[in-house]
Amino acid sequence: MTMLHNLFTDVPGRMASEEVIELLSRPDLRIERIVSTGQSSPAGFWYDEPEGEWVLVVRGAATLRFEDEAAPRLLEAGDFVDIAAHRRHRVEWTDPEVPTLWLAVHYTAR
Repeated sequence: MTMLHNLFTDVPGRMASEEVIELLSRPDLRIERIVSTGQSSPAGFWYDEPEGEWVLVVRGAATLRFEDEAAPRLLEAGDFVDIAAHRRHRVEWTDPEVPTLWLAVHYTAR
């Protein structure tokens, strides 16, 4: 676990892959800072996670597609979504000009 004390500390510029930093980990809970610079999910790939995930776009923009929805959702700074466990989803696009800074909270529902 990296000890960041500010979400905006050392936000990288253009990268080949997303940067994921674990901010906090507890039983049934994990909080991450994710920085995307134009990355998206590979073609045909769907996340199907065993835990729930609440994500907030702090800066930048992205489109998130759910398998059970007809159109992708545009997420901009301040937008958040709660993704239930095993709800298939993918990142279709992240802004290549401005780093997209996400706060992701992974949790186990009881």
